[in-house]
Amino acid sequence: MHGMSDLSGELIDNRYQLIRQVANGGMASIYEAIDTRLDRKVAVKIMHAHLAQDEAFVNRFIREAKAAAALSHPNIVAVQDQGWNQNGVPAVFIVMELIEGSTLREYLNERGRFEIKDAINYLTPILSALSAAHALGIVHRDIKPENILVSQEGRIKIADFGLARGELIGSTMTAESSVILGSVSYLSPEQVQRGIADARSDVYAVGIVAFEMLTGEKPFIGDTPIQIAYMHVNQDIPKLSTKRRDMPDSLDELIGRATNRDPDVRPRNAGEFLAALEAIAIDLDPKKNQLSLNLDLPVEPIREKPRHKTKPETIQAPPAQIQEVTTEVKPRNDKKRRASKRVRRNRKTALFLAVLLGIAGWYTLVGPGSRIVVPSTVGGTYAQALTALTPLGISNIKVEKQFSEDISLGVIIESDPPGGGRIDPTGKVTLIISKGPERYIFPNLVGLTPTAAAAVITKSPLTVGTTTQIYSTTIPKGFVISSDPASGTKVKRNTQINLVVSKGVETIPLLSYIGKSGEQGLNELTDAGFNVVSSYVFSESVLAGAVVSQQPDGKIDAPKNATVTLVISKGSQYVFIPNVFSLDEVAAVKALRDLDLKVTVKKLGAKKLKKTTNISPKVGSKVKRGSTVTITVG
Repeated sequence: MHGMSDLSGELIDNRYQLIRQVANGGMASIYEAIDTRLDRKVAVKIMHAHLAQDEAFVNRFIREAKAAAALSHPNIVAVQDQGWNQNGVPAVFIVMELIEGSTLREYLNERGRFEIKDAINYLTPILSALSAAHALGIVHRDIKPENILVSQEGRIKIADFGLARGELIGSTMTAESSVILGSVSYLSPEQVQRGIADARSDVYAVGIVAFEMLTGEKPFIGDTPIQIAYMHVNQDIPKLSTKRRDMPDSLDELIGRATNRDPDVRPRNAGEFLAALEAIAIDLDPKKNQLSLNLDLPVEPIREKPRHKTKPETIQAPPAQIQEVTTEVKPRNDKKRRASKRVRRNRKTALFLAVLLGIAGWYTLVGPGSRIVVPSTVGGTYAQALTALTPLGISNIKVEKQFSEDISLGVIIESDPPGGGRIDPTGKVTLIISKGPERYIFPNLVGLTPTAAAAVITKSPLTVGTTTQIYSTTIPKGFVISSDPASGTKVKRNTQINLVVSKGVETIPLLSYIGKSGEQGLNELTDAGFNVVSSYVFSESVLAGAVVSQQPDGKIDAPKNATVTLVISKGSQYVFIPNVFSLDEVAAVKALRDLDLKVTVKKLGAKKLKKTTNISPKVGSKVKRGSTVTITVG
């Protein structure tokens, strides 16, 4: 991602020497690092600096550390430390064990579908880890192949308990609603619809991961993440046996239950799922040693990794999504050498500073400067303030942050004491730094119920405004169509968010026009807002121009713009031959043609004005319209 500075080479918290960046996402970057105190490799996850001002993010980040630290399990990435970097680059960080290996996503890309016993061997440690979490009331919420790591020794580890613990998805989504989109194929219907997750949502996600391992494909493919999410809400996951012949019934049934749209049908938690899976595994292979089930199982190593990292499909990993530690490469020796040069340089600097401090010490204790004049730092940044304050021996610097409409982010608003004030050498200087204008962004509310939308809005200091209801052909009744201001806009504290909610499809009463005039039916139904289609038929019982039948036939409320079909009578198919004797030729032909008959004229004699003298078929015969009639004139 652009603009994220690479911190490789930094020493964090005087302890973790960052070697290289191995992954980057919307919230944080992950580095391979050396813990200089214990001289071992670790993974350090550092929150992006621009988010460190945002309390919600920092709290979530620390919550991730605490959730994972509470879990000690061989199949969960262990968290070893967490803190703020006190000197050097400002950074909030988490230190985790370093897993050298690949993610399950890379295995899936490499292998396609797994053998059934291999899939069970992978699922067992995953469920074992989750059942430990569920037993403590911790829900992972974001299980997907990218968060399942396979170390080189074949140990399986679950990473990124970042969304763990029970809050509406909305709260963790402020600027990165795409975290939820990234894992959209693994989100349970209740998470999509109501933002609620419990242990059964993790069960669902593992079920989908199992489906993908056993079939080599995701259950649903769509053009947009929202479309896929709603497929999970509205369609059943296909049965495994439809994708694979050699599927044991018991396993087909278990994965089917785990991925059921109704959470009550699924195993209640990962522990129940695991017990059912172990029973199946022993059934399929009675010789399997039951003890080995909970431990790690050897996995076939992935073939020599391609040079470039296989790109997951675009939907799976939007830029805002943090991919956990991926493949590590041992650092080359020249990096070590460089680090030691840096250490030598640091020692020289330290010596130089010691001399400076010696002089400064004399100046303050014996010399004229025993009270220090505080320089003015207002309008500068924290780094500039340090440059001004540190050489004077002021080390007790406290930072407070405030929102400000007119002073930009990171700039010092005031200091206490102010510039020109004096303090003792040990005295404290408080810097008040601007957090920039106070603005909040709320996630997309479309498709939520008004209650869920209100819960999302009030997570920020925003208020729920008016609710307007309008008809909609696309959003079902009772769900939010849009909000004003729209999601994604930055709004001030206490802004009212007004909602537009769907009344469903507009319906109007549909009357029956059977037996009435077709013209009247056409006009009135069109005016009412229906789309009218008419067709014409002969009828022996209904007068010409009246309606023979109508579809739908009325006496119901039908959706606006629905199509109504009218069938209109063309009158009888038969006519009787009229008496045209003694009419002149023109009048006789017109009278017959008016009845839709074809006319042939035979002429006799030389008179100027000829009258009809004969007609065939004879007067009064019943004939079909369109028949030919012959008249003789003379």
